[in-house]
Amino acid sequence: MAERNVHLMGFFGRKSLFSMFSITSILFMLSLLFVMRSTGHRHFFYLNVLPKSKVLALSEEGYSQSSSQSDYEVSNSNRVVSNKGTLEKYNVLKCNPSKQVLKVFMYDLPPQFHFELLGWKAEGKSVWPDIRKLVPTYPGGLNVQHSIEYWLTLDLLLSEFDDNLNGRSASAIRVHNSSEADVIFVPFFSSVCYNRFSKVKQKKKTSPNTLLQQKLVAFLTAQEEWKRSGGKDHIILAHHPNSLLDARMKLWPAMFILSDFGRYPPTVANIEKDVIAPYKHVIRNYENDTSDFDSRPTLLYFQGAIYRKDGGSIRQELFYMLKDEKDVHFSFGSILKGGVKQATDGMHSSKFCLNIAGDTPSSNRLFDAIASHCVPVIISDEIELPYEDVLDYSEFCIFVRTSDAIKPHFLINFIRSITKQEWTRMWERLKEIENLFEYRYPSKDNDAVQMVWQAIARKVPTVNFKVHKSSRYSRSPVSKEGGLKSFPLPKNILGIGLATAENRLPDPVPLDFWDWGMRDRDRPGFTPGPTTGPDESAGEEVEVGSGEDELEDTPTSPVTNVPNETTNSTEQNSTPTPYTSYEEKVKYQRLKLRVAIYDFR
Repeated sequence: MAERNVHLMGFFGRKSLFSMFSITSILFMLSLLFVMRSTGHRHFFYLNVLPKSKVLALSEEGYSQSSSQSDYEVSNSNRVVSNKGTLEKYNVLKCNPSKQVLKVFMYDLPPQFHFELLGWKAEGKSVWPDIRKLVPTYPGGLNVQHSIEYWLTLDLLLSEFDDNLNGRSASAIRVHNSSEADVIFVPFFSSVCYNRFSKVKQKKKTSPNTLLQQKLVAFLTAQEEWKRSGGKDHIILAHHPNSLLDARMKLWPAMFILSDFGRYPPTVANIEKDVIAPYKHVIRNYENDTSDFDSRPTLLYFQGAIYRKDGGSIRQELFYMLKDEKDVHFSFGSILKGGVKQATDGMHSSKFCLNIAGDTPSSNRLFDAIASHCVPVIISDEIELPYEDVLDYSEFCIFVRTSDAIKPHFLINFIRSITKQEWTRMWERLKEIENLFEYRYPSKDNDAVQMVWQAIARKVPTVNFKVHKSSRYSRSPVSKEGGLKSFPLPKNILGIGLATAENRLPDPVPLDFWDWGMRDRDRPGFTPGPTTGPDESAGEEVEVGSGEDELEDTPTSPVTNVPNETTNSTEQNSTPTPYTSYEEKVKYQRLKLRVAIYDFR
């Protein structure tokens, strides 16, 4: 009996110990989870604690009213489309709700920067033409495809006359107090300046285009508006790929209005900072289009320059692949000798129109196709498209990767596989959205002029964030010792960190961190000053920056980050370095910086 009691006591003792261990483990896991959540990053925030944006807001009332009406239906892409097929709202997120327009301060630049380039002559001290009496005309031909600055400037001038709005809702208005403005507009007609004034005249050392760029840089950098924000809230138009070729490296903090980023380094222009605007199409619109799939005899159409450099070499490859296909038109062409009319007729009678990368990723051929209701086939891996944050191009365009397009028979077989129903759906969508790419004066609701203004408005919160962040220490005294200091690392970090940097550390440090702490911290192309490898005798110091004296000797162009050729060669070789080329030097500096940040975090 005693043995039985001892056995039972041992059994219950073990069971109670197991229960206590289980409960303790569960409590430990719950407490660990609580600690991890309390110290982790917040992945959400409450919208009701934020003030409503002056520029970007959700029009709840307008959306609820529209959605309650019986003559509208909501599509899968958050658009509200009428039963008649017209585009009423291209996105639920309204960029201009309750008639809250973008407030734009425009510099009164001398006429030589804008309308005088078009042949207009100022009267007296007048800077702007009286557009109520006469509107200067823009040059024709291919000049017109990059005429964006002309249309935006006219729209701002017109906004000063309320009686000329004619019932339309403006997306931007001009204000004369820069402190009230959301953005600062620079009315320099850079594209036409490049097209018509790039040649050096006799007995002159520089072209008028270069001189105007120099004057523009001197003017802007001297303005209080530029100094206040560092240029971040300025709007500069450079739609032609070669426009502002000299000034772009000095005015890079501004928001550029571009056609693409093909000839810009990412430190000067990028999709986060800048706006892509559509070309103005050259061929005429297809009005009263009653065509259908069967009435367009040409399957695939391309006419233009075939032999191009850089990424445009694919045109030549596709030409030899497709030139013998019976229902494909692929030929040379230009605007001369009736080329525009020929292209208009060809696109109007084609089902699909090729838009292939040339010298740059984009061209006006895409917008010619949209105006022709010819479904665009885009073969350009690096292309950026206007308003793509609110417009789904896959609904009316076909995208083909370059690597696939050059495969034998891939492209033609793919195009032939698209059914009549699919083509008809894209063709109808083209007719709905073509208004978004039309430049007009006066502008109309949701045309290209107003869509560009709305795209700028969507960038304003980011601009404000950058301006506010850069002004954090504006009232703090500036230290006489510029740059960053070296700080000690644990002795074991070099042995472990250097060996595992590529495998364990986070992604490469953003460019902004390279010149962290500098007064000129947003300067493009910043390269850290000369550094030496980790000295085995010391082993605990890693440089993560350099002073302003070294920054002054750093090349300003972010395109070619090359060492300063004026540096004394003896100084370069005075200290042994672990690299034999400049590329290895930059790579090594980044590795050291990442190790330092790893410890710093």
